[in-house]
Parts: sequence; C-alpha cells; structure tokens
Amino acid sequence: MDEFIAEIRLLKAWAGNPSITEITRRIHRDWQRAGRPRGEWPARSTVGNCFQLGRRRPNSDLLLAVVQALVGADEAIVSVWRQSLRAVLGEAEAAARVSAYDRLPAWLPAFVGRADLAARAEAVLSSGRNVRALALEGMAGVGKTSLALHVAHRLLAENHTDTPVLFANLRGSVPQGPPADPAAVLETFLRLLGATGDRIPYDLDARAALYRQLLARTDALIVLDDAADSEQLQPLLPGAPGSRTLITSRRALTGLGDTTRLPVPLLDPDDSLDLLRATAGAERLAVDIPAVRQIADLLGHHPLALSVIGRHMRDHPAWALGDYYREPLLALALEDGARAALSASDTRLPKCARRLLRLLALYPPQEVDAATAAALLGEPSAIAERHLATLTAAHLIQRTDPGRFRLHPLTHAYAEERICIDEPATRIQQALGRLLEHGRSRDATVRFEARTVRGLRLPTPRQPAEGDGGSRVPQQSHAGRVLAA
Repeated sequence: MDEFIAEIRLLKAWAGNPSITEITRRIHRDWQRAGRPRGEWPARSTVGNCFQLGRRRPNSDLLLAVVQALVGADEAIVSVWRQSLRAVLGEAEAAARVSAYDRLPAWLPAFVGRADLAARAEAVLSSGRNVRALALEGMAGVGKTSLALHVAHRLLAENHTDTPVLFANLRGSVPQGPPADPAAVLETFLRLLGATGDRIPYDLDARAALYRQLLARTDALIVLDDAADSEQLQPLLPGAPGSRTLITSRRALTGLGDTTRLPVPLLDPDDSLDLLRATAGAERLAVDIPAVRQIADLLGHHPLALSVIGRHMRDHPAWALGDYYREPLLALALEDGARAALSASDTRLPKCARRLLRLLALYPPQEVDAATAAALLGEPSAIAERHLATLTAAHLIQRTDPGRFRLHPLTHAYAEERICIDEPATRIQQALGRLLEHGRSRDATVRFEARTVRGLRLPTPRQPAEGDGGSRVPQQSHAGRVLAA
C-alpha cells in the first residue's frame, strides 16, 4: 500500500501538483455529476489523508476518485490504477481463480418453454455471418444460464463433429469477491486449446491475440456465463470467422460490436404453469388450476421463484393452494435462492441507486415515474432518472414506457426487506412525507390514503370499488411488510 500511495504522490506531481483543496473540489464536482448525496462528499482533510503513508485500511473508492481528479476523464488510465489497487488489496488473487472448462455443464432435463427464444438464439449462432456472438441479458433468476446451456447443447448435438468447446463462469454477479480476471480466463483457455506454459504471454492483449489465432476457423463454441460488463468480455471474444460465442449477463451489455443482444423475459402464463407442474407434480396442482395461475401471477412468472414454490408445494403436501397468498408466497420464494440472486445484483450497484431501490418499496407495486422517484429520494428528477437508468441496466427494474418503470413483485419484496435493515425510521418517514405530498400536488396515477403502521404513515392505494373483481388468492398490502422487522 505504501508503494501505491507513493505512486499517487508521483501522479499528483505529474498533474501539476494541484493543492489538496483543488483535488477535493474536483472530487466534489465528479460526485455531484454522479448523483452522490452531499453527505458522502469527502472533507479536505480526508482527501489529504489519501497521500499519507502507513495506511492499512484505505478507502479504495476515494483513492480512485483522487486518481480520476488528477488524470481527468481518461477511463483507460483510471482502469489501470483500479487494477493496481485491486492487486494491492488482494482482489487480484481471488479474480485469478477461474472456473473454465473444455466442456459444457450437464444439460438440464427440466427445461421448460422458451421455444421461440431458443430458436432465435440458435438462428443467430448458426447464421452465415462472420461474427456469430449472442448475449442473453435479463434479471437475476430469469433463466439465462439454463437457456444458454439448452441452446449450446442443441448446437453441439446438431453439429455431429468434434467441435472445440470452451466454458467459463465469469462471476459477474457473485456478491463476495471480484469478477473473474479475463487474463486468468485466457490463460486457462489457452492451456485447454493446447498452448504450453512457455507460449502463453503475460500481457492481456498478447494473450487475447494468441487466443484468437488458435480459434481462427475452428467453429469453436464458447459460452461465457455471468459476465460482469463489456470491459471484462472484450478480450474473451474470438472476433474471427467460424467461432460462435454465447454470453449471459445481468447487465445491459453495450460496446460489443457485432454481438447480438437478446433480452430474456419472464415466462408466459402457460410456461409458468408447466414449470410449476414439472417441479410440484401435475397431481398436486390439478385440484385448483385457477388458483395455481394466480400464484404464478403473484410471482410475476419468474422462473427461479416458480421453481422454489413448486419444490415447496411438492415437499409440503399439507399446504392447500389457498395457503400461498401474497405474503408467505413471496417470503418463501425469497428464502431458497432468490434473495441471494437479487442481493448479488444489488451489491454491485452504486450507493445512491441501492438507496432508491429500497425507497421504491414504499410505493405500491405499480408503475412509477421519475418525478415520483425524485420525491422519494428528495432529489431533482434528473438525478432520479440517472439512478433509474442504473437500476434498469442491472435489470432490477423494468422500463415499461418512456419515463415509466416497474419493480418485479420479487424485487419489490426484496426491497421491502432491505429497507427495514438499511434505512433508519426517520429517513423512511421523511421519504413517505415527500411521497404523500407529491401525490397530493399533482394528478397522480395512484392516489394515496395515509395509513399508520408502527408509528409511520405508509401510502396505500385506495381500495377498488365493490364489484371491480378480486383474486381468489388473498392479497395483502405491500405496507404490511414494511417496518415489520
């Protein structure tokens, strides 16, 4: 760390030796543009401490902010410093541990639905184009990896040749530890392709060049699962005629040239029913199919949630289907994997976007616009729009129309849990006050009535008039969970 700080001192001299006050001003400017609240901006003394030797627990976020303040907007230079800091903090060792193989994981026999989507994916990868690369994007647990493996196994079965296969888990959404280092992935890929240790270069670009040379005109199939971002992917793309590349990611991947991006949506109602049958058993569901369809609706047709509830139905035959009303249904779905999947996406968000995700739990699970999000945050609409865009890119919210967004029911339930843990009651009450005032100040789509729960006034949508219809599966207001902890 002392060597790293010494390099930052040299960088300061190279940048014309600006004062600590000037560096602090630049950081404040950059963080304001990024939408970070003023309470997070560092003091001058805190910035000055970044240049002191003997530090053992540095603020890596602030150190990189200092570097950016000194070098400007050159992301290539900042990226080098970021990699160096990761090495110093021990992240490089973890990033170098990769899961890469010359075979595909086992084919999942219970794959349900997605026939049209699978056909589109196969068409892209079987086309006559020089670059045949496909990125499957979507929210956590929506079934991207299952679809990718289904398509990859079908392509291999149709090929009837000894097609070279490379598979890597890039760990882009693992909550603990960094994503896989592309240099380490390339080293393993090169060895699997027959390169001896003395032929493998140290430099990332040189490794990528050798990788592309070995793959040229081989018709290889490369599956890159759970990519973190485009920067991680760029060195791993063959970029040569012949090879086919299948990518999955929870992020919206941009800047990948000729790569086709294909969103993986939620299941349609019939496929949701088939997935519940496959996991719970057809006899278990046959007693009340309408109730099963409403359960699938309440789960938002989310494949992972449907699988979790299907297994619960199978293992708990004493539960009647009517017992799976909204509150226990979403709580059960979060228990067995879904919570961890959403947490992994949430962990990698900027702090302000994470806070907005939690505050959106105070709004009923309906469409929300930037003005309402701004009221929850207490920030201008432009800042709220940036955070909404960040959440959309991470597939934690869905853009339904220009300027309008919706949380999936599972994400809403997760946000309700987290707000009780992460936000103090006073800040929640302030956000609720702004939200209620916002609803009164305009012709809002949803008009609120105040409801007091544990001393806090929570907004709930007005009840529909009698005769508007209802659900055979009882539903409870989202407010019943907020502050229940």
